Amino acid sequence: MTASAGSGFTLSTPLTELTGIRHPVVQTGMGWVAGPRLVSATAEAGALGVLASATMPLGQLRTAVKEVKSRTDRPFGVNLRADAGDARERVRIIVDEGVKVASFALAPSRELIAELKDAGVVVIPSIGARRHAEKVAAWGADAVIVQGGEGGGHTGDVATSVLLPQVVDAVDIPVVGAGGFHDGRGLVAALAYGAAGVAMGTRFLLTSDSTVPDAVKARYLAASVRDVTVTRAVDGLPHRMLRSDLVDALEGAGRTRALYQAVRRAARFRRLSGLSWARMVRDGLAMKHGRDLSWSQVLLAANTPMLLKASMVEGRTDLGVMASGQVAGLIEDLPSCAELVARVMREAREVLEALPVPAPE
Repeated sequence: MTASAGSGFTLSTPLTELTGIRHPVVQTGMGWVAGPRLVSATAEAGALGVLASATMPLGQLRTAVKEVKSRTDRPFGVNLRADAGDARERVRIIVDEGVKVASFALAPSRELIAELKDAGVVVIPSIGARRHAEKVAAWGADAVIVQGGEGGGHTGDVATSVLLPQVVDAVDIPVVGAGGFHDGRGLVAALAYGAAGVAMGTRFLLTSDSTVPDAVKARYLAASVRDVTVTRAVDGLPHRMLRSDLVDALEGAGRTRALYQAVRRAARFRRLSGLSWARMVRDGLAMKHGRDLSWSQVLLAANTPMLLKASMVEGRTDLGVMASGQVAGLIEDLPSCAELVARVMREAREVLEALPVPAPE
């Protein structure tokens, strides 16, 4: 790691060298949140913006990539679902459009990594366990994002402060810390653990460049640390989100009542999404395979993207869920991406300068 003052404080790390970004900060690919406006604003600020593609049809993905390119000439990435049936078509769009980075919420196959790397695309999967990091590193991934249990959305139970150094010691590729980061102090702490940078989701969601409705942002800003919970009631997996009346109802419902509520909400989301009942049932059965889920959880799991859309796009917090990292309880403002990244780097510089320097022996 090297630091430079110049026209502004920068930190050169293996992440910045790998991706060509100015600052070792990543904005994560949050579904319904990380669209062209947020991604391009992040890129212009010198960090790595990542476009969320899982909720986009193929045509919309290509349009979104083109829009980001029209707004900025700086590097950015696209987040993919490795298990999507059209993953290779999405990879082709990334390659055709000259996208710098491909990130993955689930570990991609060795073949998918090779296809992207052969085209000159930097591959950065997100992982939640050391063994997963070791696997993708052996398959040729260029770096990994390591999310600890403090992170929003689907999460694990190992804290970032434990998981991050464990992964740093296990692989010889750049490691990016995620889960619990929102300021310059966190960036310095991650670098001290041996990371090459940090990834932040909730902090970028709560910016003026985010398209999330103002009323939803207000719910996040009003939340305390205790208002951010982990529940299995939505889709059977640990899911970190803001506590709400919907979450309370799902957790408190008996099986019969939960199934009734799930069917009713599924009908609403079917109308919103335009999906057929047959498609929703097929998606639910696919998610139930190999997992001990109730049928109400199956219905909700199949509609989790719509549960998120209801809040993040429509502003209907009564119908949707609000994925959130624990840091929501510490965030109090809505800076622009440029202001946020500049603040993070200023704070990092102040922390580094304040650290006691040992006397030479």
